Amino acid sequence: MDQVSRFYSGPGKLVAAIGSALEAAGLDRTALRPADLAPVDEFHIRGRAATLEIIEALDITADSQVVDLGSGLGGPARTLAELTGCSITGIDLTPEFCEVATALSAWTGLADRTRFRVGDATDTGLPDAAADAALTVHVGMNIADKHALYAEAFRLLRPGGRFVVYDVLQGEGGDVHYPVPWAADASTSFLATPQDMRTLLAAAGLDVVSEVDSSAESLAWFQEMRDRIHRDGPPPVTFAAFLGDAFAQMATNQVANLAEGRIRTAMFVCARPH
Repeated sequence: MDQVSRFYSGPGKLVAAIGSALEAAGLDRTALRPADLAPVDEFHIRGRAATLEIIEALDITADSQVVDLGSGLGGPARTLAELTGCSITGIDLTPEFCEVATALSAWTGLADRTRFRVGDATDTGLPDAAADAALTVHVGMNIADKHALYAEAFRLLRPGGRFVVYDVLQGEGGDVHYPVPWAADASTSFLATPQDMRTLLAAAGLDVVSEVDSSAESLAWFQEMRDRIHRDGPPPVTFAAFLGDAFAQMATNQVANLAEGRIRTAMFVCARPH
C-alpha cells in the first residue's frame, strides 16, 4: 500500500501547484466551480462525462449519504455534491490527495457537503449501513484483494443501496504497456477481467444491475485529448501536476492499450439486496 501511495504523491506540494496554475490561467479561486477543476481532479478515463453517468446510475438525492472508496483529488465527490446536493465522504490512501481534495472543496464552496479521510478502501472504519450509495472510480486496478473492497462496499450500504464500480479491466489483447496512470509497472497493477468482476461482485453479496463496456468511447476520448493538446496546448492544470514528466508517455500507452485491446473500461451498477 505504501508503494501505491508513493506512486500518486507528486513531486511538490500539490495544493500550491494547482493554485498557481489556476491563477496563471486567470481563474478566480474564490469563484471556482467543480467543472473548472475537471482537467486535474476528474482523474479517470472519460473524465466528467463518466462521472455524470455514475451519478445517474447511483440514483441519489439531496438527502443521500454517499461514500467514495478511493476518492483521489475529490473530483467525482464534488460533482456529485454539486449536482445532487448529497453529502459524501471520500476515503483515500494518499494523505496528500486528501489534503488537496479538502482544499479544492473549500475553493468551490462544497466543504460543507464533502469530507475526505485518509484510509484504506478495503477497511474504512465507517459504521455498518452508513451509506445510501457508494462508488469506486479507477481504484480496483491498485488493489490485489478486490473481494475485500467489494465486501466493504456491501457492509457500508443500506439494503437497496446502489454501488457503482467504474474501472479499468484486463483486456484480451495481452499484457499492458507500462507506465500507465495507475502504475509505473506491473508490481502495483492488479487488473481483473470482466468475468472476474462478475464473480467478485456476486461473491461480495451484491446484485449486478447492469454492466456497460465503454472501451470504444475511452479510446476516442484519449485520441481527442491527444489531438486537442497538440492543437491548443495542455490545459492550465492537468494530471501531470502529480504524475510528472511520465504523463505524456502514460497517455500514449493508454491509447495503445485500448486500441490493442490490452485494457477495457467498464461500469458495473450493483445493489445491496433488500
